[in-house]
Amino acid sequence: MNFELTSSAFTHMGAIPALYTCEGKNISPPLAWKNLPKGTKSLVLIVDDPDAPDPAAPTFTWVHWMLYNIPPETAGLAEGAGNRPAVGMQEGLSSWSRGGYGGPCPPIGTHRYFHKLYALDTVLPDLLSPLKADVEAAMKGHILGEAMLIGTYRKKGG
Repeated sequence: MNFELTSSAFTHMGAIPALYTCEGKNISPPLAWKNLPKGTKSLVLIVDDPDAPDPAAPTFTWVHWMLYNIPPETAGLAEGAGNRPAVGMQEGLSSWSRGGYGGPCPPIGTHRYFHKLYALDTVLPDLLSPLKADVEAAMKGHILGEAMLIGTYRKKGG
């Protein structure tokens, strides 16, 4: 039984519907997970795009959403959860220097959006609006498992 992350809105390596992008309502897609590793005390979700700004010549990874200290008894995040995180969950900063979800909005080409869910053997301390590197450093040595869901998006006419 593998630790698994899925969405009812798109399949692994499938296109993310425009609803969840800058061309739609820019709300987070529904996510669900199952088969958490034994001993999981919290979860971390990082959604990023390694294809920025141009998939033909990427130069950086754009962070779209980051949540940490997701309770392990949570089985998923409802559509729009990135715009109103649940009590107890903490947010990191996206590449827009703010918390919350920011949907795909690639300037050129088709980009991949990695939804990475990490199961940790600890609850992280309050990292005070951390960057991705801060969360990754805090997770080091505490990762029990990782589940990944990749979606793609290309803007109309992009």
